[in-house]
Amino acid sequence: MTDGKGFSARTLDAKALKSFAHPLRLRIYELLDEHGPATATGLAGLLGQNTGATSYHLRELARHGMIEIAPELGRGKEKYWRITPGGFSFGPARDHPEEADALEFLLDDMVRQRGAELTRWREGSAQAPEEWMQASVFARRSLRLTPEETADLRDRVLEVLDRFRRLSDGRDAPAGGAHVVVHFDVLPLGATGDPPAQDRS
Repeated sequence: MTDGKGFSARTLDAKALKSFAHPLRLRIYELLDEHGPATATGLAGLLGQNTGATSYHLRELARHGMIEIAPELGRGKEKYWRITPGGFSFGPARDHPEEADALEFLLDDMVRQRGAELTRWREGSAQAPEEWMQASVFARRSLRLTPEETADLRDRVLEVLDRFRRLSDGRDAPAGGAHVVVHFDVLPLGATGDPPAQDRS
């Protein structure tokens, strides 16, 4: 995402990027994203960890603005944690070796998570209500665009996603009890002027 476009997501700085690139923190974030607010104790049970470990990693995620306390849900000293509204982006490629390694780790985890989500969708689609199947789509489009046109496409789609993200953030639970996942990638598969791929079969 680019600065100045009005998107609510923030780009992770170097410290946040390196802190986030931790297997347990990524799993905690994934669980909060999928299932909503949770306590350190509840997450510990799901992850097979002790509460001290999950509490520590929750504080680290909060320190970098990835998650926040949901004060309206806790009772007494009990704390519920939730994803910070607006989301984040990883930003451009990093030159520093540690930052580059952290970014590579995070991108690999994103690919893993994407694969797991698509597998769950495929396996569960036969039992999904008809209205949700009608509302869903799994599609791929290849476009021949310039870098400038690609950036314009990215920004326009992110504006639409941000509008619906604000609707989602205003709800305690997803409408109809469903969790909707939206994936959007802009991947340059070939630069202008590249020859067509050769069939080597």
